[in-house]
Amino acid sequence: MRVAIFDFDGTLYSDETFQLLMNHLRYHPVHHPNYKRFYRAILPPYIGHKLKLVPEAKMKERSMQIYLNALGQMSITELDAYFGELTDRVREGFNPEVITRLKEHAAENIHIMLVSGAYTSLLQSVTKELQFDTIIGTEIPMKEGKTDKRTPIYHIQGPRKNEKIQEVLQGKEIDWQNSFAYGDSFSDLSVLELVGNPVAVRPEPRLKAIAKEREWEII
Repeated sequence: MRVAIFDFDGTLYSDETFQLLMNHLRYHPVHHPNYKRFYRAILPPYIGHKLKLVPEAKMKERSMQIYLNALGQMSITELDAYFGELTDRVREGFNPEVITRLKEHAAENIHIMLVSGAYTSLLQSVTKELQFDTIIGTEIPMKEGKTDKRTPIYHIQGPRKNEKIQEVLQGKEIDWQNSFAYGDSFSDLSVLELVGNPVAVRPEPRLKAIAKEREWEII
């Protein structure tokens, strides 16, 4: 079995979903009163990261937690509706060349995976028209049918992506040499190194340098 693994932010989607989520909260007709509290809470980890006191991975995980806390208790249906409101804006930002690759792999009966640090509910909402066999994202803790702010999220990034990929594919015989992976950032390196056909999509400088050195395809 061959797989094609796609990152989301900066790869399938040309921008960053967290910035989109911030704007969505800021101008939302129902939830906008929570924005100021959210913004105040997010400043310390962000400034700490800029001062090189807080690692990027920890800053991102903390930011995702703060955002979720700002939404308060929501049911799965309410979450789907909230994230679903972003569908049109996200689809406008899809990278057409990456979409073409995705469809080509699907036609070849390759197992298509979306692996991202974005909330799983968001990924599911905005990619309903695309053919993914597996979607791995950051799960939102739930308790008694509502979001559970007391349970920390487990942000899927860096090596955690590999951990989840291997977990999903456990027991399956994977032809890694003839599989594909698409990513845009240095944090995607561990996933790109899994396959024989890594593709750097509009890569950041560190990843671009590695891709050129190793003669990987660059979109």
